Amino acid sequence: MTQGLLIDHVTKLWGQTPAVADACFEVPAGQFVALLGPSGCGKSTTLRLIAGLDTPSSGRILIGGRDVTALAPAQRGISMVFQSYALFPHLNVAENIIFGLKVRKLPRAERDERLARAASLLGLKALLDRKPSQLSGGQQQRVALARAIVAEAAVCLMDEPLSNLDAQLRLEMRREIRALQQRLGMTMVYVTHDQVEAMTMADQIILMNGGHIEQIGTPEELYASPRTPFAAGFIGTPPMNIVHASFLTGAPHLLPVGAAADALIGVRPESVRIGPAGLAAQVVAVEFLGSDTLIETRLGAISFVVRAPGKISVARDETIHLDWRPTDACIFDTKPH
Repeated sequence: MTQGLLIDHVTKLWGQTPAVADACFEVPAGQFVALLGPSGCGKSTTLRLIAGLDTPSSGRILIGGRDVTALAPAQRGISMVFQSYALFPHLNVAENIIFGLKVRKLPRAERDERLARAASLLGLKALLDRKPSQLSGGQQQRVALARAIVAEAAVCLMDEPLSNLDAQLRLEMRREIRALQQRLGMTMVYVTHDQVEAMTMADQIILMNGGHIEQIGTPEELYASPRTPFAAGFIGTPPMNIVHASFLTGAPHLLPVGAAADALIGVRPESVRIGPAGLAAQVVAVEFLGSDTLIETRLGAISFVVRAPGKISVARDETIHLDWRPTDACIFDTKPH
């Protein structure tokens, strides 16, 4: 049965340094939640704490309303997919998939039934007799997913499972994992440093920075309404432009209502227009991407990127004028977070 997950004021210290600092969040049953952030932000440590591979310094972890903080991984009702796939090279695909079921001494008939169902879901029927060395990276990842599915655990944890695959395979596997999660109604916690994975797959994103939770929200909320400059700079390709309000003294009509003189102003590259008037900027580089053009400009020493539809004919060192609607801009407090 699908169950939810609660992280209640969890802290993990390495010596005196917090790897995770007072983390609080809830994953409702059947939701796909992504832990997103740069290397060293605490996302993998958080996943290991949920899995029982590490122990919190303080706080509680509840799965399905049951406090599992002190329980061993095998007692938590979880399954896990690792970055390295963690397949046994001497076992064939079928044996790898049902290995955990054999350890738990499930009856042969039930093992076979679960194997057949998982192999069918993931297109592995023709590969059950092969060894991992005879599989492609995408096929090995499917075997790791099948092993997680047959466990029929309350919560499935995934630790950067696609980082070893090439770009095209990552795209295909993103779609497969999301479709599988929705079809089975699984509760899934997915660790990634790739904001595209998080944005395209997750119901909710938990953005982490330096062991702290920076912001929690839907992909749409994190994109449209980032709460901090870090969130604004991490989400979006290219990321949000951020300038000090003082840069806009020559174009006060670009300032959003309520912006203080010492505030930071953020605006998405695709919200910026090139026009006859506005903020003067010098073109540094132009990248034509087919459907749109990226134009990197300089405002003094600050880089400011414009994403314009179609092909835009501007030249390096040319001065252009940038404009946007004040309602498209975000205001960030300059006080320490």
